[in-house]
Amino acid sequence: MSKYIKDAMRHRFLLKELIIKGIRLKYRRSYLGIVWSLIEPLMNTIVLVIVFGTLFNRGRDFSLYIIAGRLIYSGFSSGTKAAATSIRRNASMIKKVYVPKYLYPISQVLFNFVIFLISLSVMVLVQIYSGVVPTYHVWQILPALAIHLVLTMGVGMILSTLSVFFRDIEYLWNVLLTMIMYMCAIFYPIEKLEKSGFAWILKYNPLYCIIDIFRGAVLGYNGTAWEYGYSIIAAAVCLLVGLALFKWKQDEFILHI
Repeated sequence: MSKYIKDAMRHRFLLKELIIKGIRLKYRRSYLGIVWSLIEPLMNTIVLVIVFGTLFNRGRDFSLYIIAGRLIYSGFSSGTKAAATSIRRNASMIKKVYVPKYLYPISQVLFNFVIFLISLSVMVLVQIYSGVVPTYHVWQILPALAIHLVLTMGVGMILSTLSVFFRDIEYLWNVLLTMIMYMCAIFYPIEKLEKSGFAWILKYNPLYCIIDIFRGAVLGYNGTAWEYGYSIIAAAVCLLVGLALFKWKQDEFILHI
């Protein structure tokens, strides 16, 4: 781990340029540019609130419940999908210039994380609309975001390695992300799942644990000790496995890209 950190610091200028390049490419030929990162979650939330808020007979605070889950999930989804194809998309550069290969998936995760952080500002509007007053629980935003970043980076490193050898990973991951979305209680109250006897799906889903910690920060309640402990362990394990797998297979990338 220390070797990766030292290399990242030594190549921090390149890492910064890769992050900036990723942001520019994402919004290339877009009139709205980065403003779309604010409009898109807001539009999705409006639709989900109208449909599911009416269906479950929920009040205005349900909009905050939905957007908190939607933003965390979207940040994880976009970061991991970008990391999954990072090695293949930078194949020409990898073949010509020596650069620590792990910088590519890391830069993809980080630039998507920057966009994700910017998109969080839309929650201010939703909080005003919902009428929910911030409480001291807001401190939970920081650990939630930190765990979210580590989990996204770990899963991204695993996917970036596997997708070099198995091209179908990209498509399979899109299917799995849809399943994960339904397992995160983004747009439905968790009571509906608890009554069915499938609450364990949420309990053992680290992304849902992060979502609930984040929701607690904006809705005014504490995340449970299980959610903190389990999500931290899951994120750390994913990162360690991702780094180990990447280091083990990186010398073979040149033969498959």
